[in-house]
Amino acid sequence: MIYVFHLLDKPNQAALRQQIRPEHKAYLAQMADRIAFAGPLLDAHEQMIGSLLAIDFESREAAEQWLSHEPFTQAGVYGAVRIDAFTNLWVQKAGFPPAA
Repeated sequence: MIYVFHLLDKPNQAALRQQIRPEHKAYLAQMADRIAFAGPLLDAHEQMIGSLLAIDFESREAAEQWLSHEPFTQAGVYGAVRIDAFTNLWVQKAGFPPAA
C-alpha cells in the first residue's frame, strides 16, 4: 500500500532544514525503489515549508516506524505530520522528471 506523508515544517526551520537535507535525501535514497513520488512543499515564494512523500509500505505501522527514524523528524523540523493510505488510479503524465 502506498502511504502519503504530508509533513509541514515548524516556523523558522529553513536553516535546520538545509543543514539536515543531505541526511534526509540519503535516507530517502535507501527507499528509492519504493518511492512513488517525493519532494519539498513550497510556499508562495518557493521556499521549502515541508515535504510530500508517497512510499510503498507493507503496513501503516511500517510507514510510521520509517518516519520515526527520518532525519527531519529526528531533528524536530516537522510541526504537523499526516500519513494517509493512497490508491493511485491515474497514470502520471505531468510534473515528474524524466527517468535517469
